[in-house]
Amino acid sequence: MEQDNEGLTIPNHLEELRSALLRALIGLGAAVIVSLFFTRQLISFLAQPVGGLDKLQAIEVTETISVYMRVALLSGVILASPWIFYQLFRFLAKGLKAEERNRIIMAVPLAVLFFGAGAAFAYLVMLPSALKFFSQFLGVLTFFRIKSYFGFVTNIIFWIGLSFELPLLMFILARVGILNARILAKGWRVAVVIIAVLAAVITPTADPVNMVIFMLPLFALYLLSIGLAALAGKRRAAAEKE
Repeated sequence: MEQDNEGLTIPNHLEELRSALLRALIGLGAAVIVSLFFTRQLISFLAQPVGGLDKLQAIEVTETISVYMRVALLSGVILASPWIFYQLFRFLAKGLKAEERNRIIMAVPLAVLFFGAGAAFAYLVMLPSALKFFSQFLGVLTFFRIKSYFGFVTNIIFWIGLSFELPLLMFILARVGILNARILAKGWRVAVVIIAVLAAVITPTADPVNMVIFMLPLFALYLLSIGLAALAGKRRAAAEKE
């Protein structure tokens, strides 16, 4: 039977965190192994925005192998995301009652959905916009190197997919009492600055249009986070009264 946070010392918390991370890594490793069997098809799919694999070129001897493993890792992360989110939410829900803990863990499908939505947004919206900017810059004919192209693609898909987890994460943190909607609402100016910095770091170009394309949905997700945090706060207060 799982213990509540009140009965756990700091070493117990660290041991719980270590165990959760270890289980998540084991699941990720298994998912990467499975991904190796269809990585070639996934590479072909990810190369479609640039016109296919024949539009890319390799320079180094091991370049194609490194690309293969990088795409397999991204695929493994996506496949293992339900298990990884489960381990994270299970750890965060330690201080809740059994019924509340089950509700938090039931958020795993939502976490997967949000991550998938972010990945789809990156592939369908961000990627074509960035590629168009690169290929048309200075009007010079551009040839994409396979290593840089897939490094760019996997990076943008992963980080934007992860950023779409913000509302759900804020809800859970508010539910366990770490954050509340008032703090998030008062800090919206700071949030805009942080979002702008993240957009500058994550987006592959210095083009302000690409930054705005990323910033607008992320700020909308922040506003959604405030609403979800308020809902979580009300539920927490009701539970404490009971």
